[in-house]
Amino acid sequence: MWRHIAANTMTFLIVALFLLVGGISWGVREYRAPGPLTEAICLPVPGGVANTDALTETLLERGAITSAFIYESGARYTEKSGEIKRGQFRIPAAASMEEIIDIVTRGGRNTCGTQVIYRVGINRTVVDVRELDAVSNSFVDVVSFEAGQLEVPEEYAEVRAAGDATYRVVIAEGATSWQILDALGKIDILRADVTDVPAEGTLAPRDYDIVEGDTVSSVLDEMRTAQQIILTEAWQNRAEGLPLISADEALILASIIEKETGVSGERGQVASVFVNRLNQGMRLQTDPTVIYGITGGEGVLGRGLRQSELRAETPWNTYVIEGLPPTPIANPGEASIQAALNPDTTDYIFFVADGTGGHAFATNLDDHNRNVARWREIEAERADSD
Repeated sequence: MWRHIAANTMTFLIVALFLLVGGISWGVREYRAPGPLTEAICLPVPGGVANTDALTETLLERGAITSAFIYESGARYTEKSGEIKRGQFRIPAAASMEEIIDIVTRGGRNTCGTQVIYRVGINRTVVDVRELDAVSNSFVDVVSFEAGQLEVPEEYAEVRAAGDATYRVVIAEGATSWQILDALGKIDILRADVTDVPAEGTLAPRDYDIVEGDTVSSVLDEMRTAQQIILTEAWQNRAEGLPLISADEALILASIIEKETGVSGERGQVASVFVNRLNQGMRLQTDPTVIYGITGGEGVLGRGLRQSELRAETPWNTYVIEGLPPTPIANPGEASIQAALNPDTTDYIFFVADGTGGHAFATNLDDHNRNVARWREIEAERADSD
């Protein structure tokens, strides 16, 4: 009898084991199988969600998953249940539970919903409000206006009141530290807690995600950290034989390159001109440094340079001083920093605007004078057509 009981027990355990293994295999297949969504949705994930419970309920209500047990089991098994990120995320049609977990725990930029972008430029800061349609995966512009207005558009006020938008500030390459600080002070979701202008050149111009209540100082700290990382890495991988003794000098040169050209493809050539001039003991003779000596980086000059200003002795007037000015003249982007430390190899020592937005380069004065004469003709033709 005992043998009969033992045999039955063994049979039961074997069957149970097969059922367990089969159940797990089925659950894994369901976890990785295409989901029930027939079209993409925008999934808001509020702050404070530390586990999958609240999110699971939302996903069930939106018809994105079929089983709370399988979804939560998968999240726990992959150790992602405590890694859910705050934001708004686009969940594509037929996304599996595995894909959804990856989307909401991956982090990074929000991929749908209402976005408010503060674009800090050289002359002004523009606020763009746009909405991402989850189904078409394309943005629809809502409103655009200049920051600092006494009365903001109703559409913007409604977005602020709704409380579910995401915010980003975009810093233009070549903006000065004064311009950046002034612009951040006009962004109404930030708390202004800084009055001292950051050191010129130390802020990385790029995109930064912000949230309501952030301080200006915290955003500036993030910019400083980003710029230091970029500069340190570029300095470590610099070309040999550069006439630069420190990363600080590289930053100064990069800022001049940034202000001299907006054409990405010629940064290396512009850098080569200045490197060649430094190596040959020639003055840099670049207008943006003269302008910085006049404005101190506070706004734009708004007019052409006078001959008296080109002759005036200031620490930044590279028509008068030897070598580099004492500080950067703007906040250069990563591309200009890379160009300063890895310039093109050329014999160019002159360049002038060519009328297309770029420059004509020359290795000798005669060619340069011809390029200048052509530029003067272009200027005259444009003046006549106005």
